[in-house]
Amino acid sequence: AGQANLRLSLRVEPGEKVSVMGPSGSGKSRMLAAICGTLDPAFQMAGEIRLDGRRIDVEPPELRRTGILFQDDLLFPHLSVGGNLAFGLAATVRGRKARRSCVEEALSAADLEGFADRDPATLSGGQRARVSLLRVLLSQPRAVLLDEPFSKLDMALRSRFRAFVFHELRSRALPALLATHDHEDAKAAGGKVIELESPGAI
Repeated sequence: AGQANLRLSLRVEPGEKVSVMGPSGSGKSRMLAAICGTLDPAFQMAGEIRLDGRRIDVEPPELRRTGILFQDDLLFPHLSVGGNLAFGLAATVRGRKARRSCVEEALSAADLEGFADRDPATLSGGQRARVSLLRVLLSQPRAVLLDEPFSKLDMALRSRFRAFVFHELRSRALPALLATHDHEDAKAAGGKVIELESPGAI
């Protein structure tokens, strides 16, 4: 048997934000991967993960209804901004007109009105970051995972995007789990903080 990388018992209430802090290698990203169903097969998870009372660790990733925001925006370069957002739309939004309307409303709310036909390569760093969050939210997740999403942004942009992210999450009363090594990120999240120590045992 291998050594446990992370032991964690945690309950996140609806609308609550919890920050998990720790150095590289402490297991933060693997924890999020286990929740959303993308854990590397080299690692194993024991225990249960529940969302809205439903056990999700036995379900495939696409059925878990968790959204995740990474360090990189991961926008598809071959799709327009609108195409990227439409890709993230929940399956319950049907029909070209309805899907286009959802995309345009989301862009307008993020001060990106008229950007639907833009090439992602023409966007600024802050615009790309906002589009990446919108894509997550349009999938209608029941919980959002944040994997160091602010770490590659410069200080000014980091502060603005951080405020935008937590405003959007609070407006939807979505529970969120933030993995970070930055105390300012955890402060902005405004919830409880769990500190990990390498190799990541609690």
